[in-house]
Amino acid sequence: MPKIREELQKRILVIDGAMGTMIQRFKPTEATYRGERFKDWKLDVKNNSDLLNLTQPQIIEDIHPQYLESGADIIETNTFAATAIAQADFDLQDFAYELNVEGAKIARKAADDYTSRNPQKPRFVAGAIGPLNKTLSLSPDVNNPGYRAVSFNEVVSAYYDQVRGLTDGGVDSLLIETIFDTLNAKGAIFAIKKYFRDHPEKTPLPIMISGTITDASGRTLSGQTLEAFYTSIAHAKPLSVGLNCALGAKEMRPHIAELSQIASCYVSAYPNAGLPNAMGEYDETPDATAHFLEDWASEGLVNIVGGCCGTTPDHIKHIADKVKNITPRT
Repeated sequence: MPKIREELQKRILVIDGAMGTMIQRFKPTEATYRGERFKDWKLDVKNNSDLLNLTQPQIIEDIHPQYLESGADIIETNTFAATAIAQADFDLQDFAYELNVEGAKIARKAADDYTSRNPQKPRFVAGAIGPLNKTLSLSPDVNNPGYRAVSFNEVVSAYYDQVRGLTDGGVDSLLIETIFDTLNAKGAIFAIKKYFRDHPEKTPLPIMISGTITDASGRTLSGQTLEAFYTSIAHAKPLSVGLNCALGAKEMRPHIAELSQIASCYVSAYPNAGLPNAMGEYDETPDATAHFLEDWASEGLVNIVGGCCGTTPDHIKHIADKVKNITPRT
């Protein structure tokens, strides 16, 4: 099986687009999310996308091939919030490991299917490790700045379980993404390193890291500049570092340009389809998004491109077409 590192030396790789946007096309109801297995669950589970890995796997099985067909080289597992900490909102923390195993298996099967059809264009699975709904850097209580809703050890434990599930399910890399709190990300990095130390029989998987800049200040939500963010995670020796979400491509460009100057690893960028409108929906056309990313690629800023919120297989197809003949950033 060709390694992702080898492919990155040859070409710009394309990562898939939004999972949530695609799930919403199925118009899932509370009953859809519950399925047969959780039909009598004590809490509402609507919008718990990761639960679909267990209750409606056919929905996720339908989405991955659409992105692969559009030209994606890397697909992400449907495990963005599949940690015990995030799943505790639904009292489903005991199912975190299983959510990750199944999410990885579904993506693995789709990627292998496309690789077997065209071995010259191998497809890879990135285990999606999203941010948590609790943060280590900020207090949720304005009257008590020192208070934390979670401890570092709890964060590590939750991520460790997720890493175990994704690895057992067969992913090619581990993608810590949409980072707004670098300390949470450090917990994820520590969990990955610890997992592979504890399991010397397993080959450590490459780590991909993607932060999110929340506004025009160019800082993460927890207040770090881009350079500080990169410096904080460089010890992980990531395969790639990049930005995703929060901004559209137009707004993200200066930050990607800065990152490409300072990063000693590959650089990734998967912006939203522009900024959301008043209804929280995304209007940027596939052609417009692709045009921005083509410009960045031509300027030698990126190695991995794709889409985040609001992007569809159509966006990914346009992006893949635009960057396929452009030399990747060295």
